[in-house]
Amino acid sequence: MTSRTQSVQTSSGTDRERATSDTGRPQSQPLSHLGRLPSGSFGYEEARHLLWRAGFGGTPSQIQALVSMGVERAVDHIVDYERVAFERPGAEDFDSEIMRPPTEEERRRYRAALQNQDEDVVARFRLRRQEQQRADRTQIRDVRRWWLARMVESPRPLEEKMTLFWHGHFATGYRKIENSYHAYMQNQFFRANATGNFGRLLRGIIRDPAMLAYLDNQRSNRRRPNENLARELLELFSLGVGNYTENDIKEGARALTGYTFEHNEFVFNEQAHDRGTKRILGRRGTIDGDGFVDAILARRACAEFIAARLYSFFVADLPADVREIDRETRSFLGRLATVISQSNYDLKPALKRLFRSDHFYHAGFRNDKIKSPAELVVGAVRSLLTPARDLNLLADAMGLMGQELFQPPSVRGWPGGRTWINTSTLFVRQNALAYLLTGVPAGRGRRDNAAFDATGVLAELERADPGASNDPERLAPYLLRATLGRRTPEAERIIASFIAENGGRPTNDMLTGVLLLATAMPEYQLC
Repeated sequence: MTSRTQSVQTSSGTDRERATSDTGRPQSQPLSHLGRLPSGSFGYEEARHLLWRAGFGGTPSQIQALVSMGVERAVDHIVDYERVAFERPGAEDFDSEIMRPPTEEERRRYRAALQNQDEDVVARFRLRRQEQQRADRTQIRDVRRWWLARMVESPRPLEEKMTLFWHGHFATGYRKIENSYHAYMQNQFFRANATGNFGRLLRGIIRDPAMLAYLDNQRSNRRRPNENLARELLELFSLGVGNYTENDIKEGARALTGYTFEHNEFVFNEQAHDRGTKRILGRRGTIDGDGFVDAILARRACAEFIAARLYSFFVADLPADVREIDRETRSFLGRLATVISQSNYDLKPALKRLFRSDHFYHAGFRNDKIKSPAELVVGAVRSLLTPARDLNLLADAMGLMGQELFQPPSVRGWPGGRTWINTSTLFVRQNALAYLLTGVPAGRGRRDNAAFDATGVLAELERADPGASNDPERLAPYLLRATLGRRTPEAERIIASFIAENGGRPTNDMLTGVLLLATAMPEYQLC
């Protein structure tokens, strides 16, 4: 499969204008402009694009509901999701005490047992630790399943999409922290601040037990400052390479000394903190962690960095070398960064401007981004109305596709883009879609008890295009529009032939077969 993403990234403004003219809608503003989508241009394709990029897709009737709202109200509905009540039960069942550290008395007894060479007592302590770790590994699967269920069920898709974004941005791997409740706490922190203030996210992440453990800051002290958190805070979380010095890292590490945790709570250890004068990003004083964050936020490069990260996530992948970004995209990113800066890093204004912009809906960006495993799996359930099946199996499949929740490959998160697709992951992706539609896991004969009722697709069809379900000539284009978001002659020929060969009438088996064909097409891997 070949994605057009790279060509879009490096195309000229003229090429993009030509792409827009092919849709029949004139380009009213240059692509560098952050201006709004022209009135009357928010149709089915645009609404579908919004629902996939700002969420995990949806059914044709959900897409049409956004169309009827118009772009202004549709974007408000997506971004101001707090208006929609939702809380999935089950989170309170997670055990915050599984990885409880030993008490001071337990530590005393353990040290005494080591000193006295009491192997029985030492063995009991080690057995307790092993039991904790086994229980915690079980619980991280429960937490993973809980989050996947939220993505599938939530009527607030942008909330979960942004939680996923921050999970990749402030990447933290469970296998190092080995504390499922800390992973859950971090996930809830991202959700609570999903579209909130970036400064609040930075101040929270330097106090987050999972991040402190992951980047080895829990033992950082004034005698031996650990530079990991300071380095990633500057390089990966806020400014990017070239916008800070090695001395900023060293001084930032001093500012973060004493930032640690006990059990599930952040602790500021004054005795371990370096209270000396520091110089960070041009600021001088007895700077602590919050002062470090303040110095970062004062830099224009911070707003530019976040604008680029949001753009890569929602619009199109950007080249690693900023010099390869075309002039109009650079100009657009600069305008988006200005919105972020002027809002004092509140993200909602920038997201609304982005989702209402003519640039976001440009034809060159639609159906041109490779779906992440989360987008593929969750999007299939939400848009095709399949049963959610066994969420543990789906979470495992996502891991084989390259996106194991709570286990990014490194502190850089998931690279995304073309890295999602290779011969191995494509095979798993197609098997996962077949499992959702048929209930038969790959390599197993046992069928999931929940049958896929394709009449839901028929009901969607009748609402969108009355009478089309009984008209083979209208049925194939509709199903392609619903699944792929586009019609191609070859895809339409394949689907129309299959419909004709199976009697022309949309039975449950025939529709399931059509969806199996459509989801196996290369175009289904894009959104």
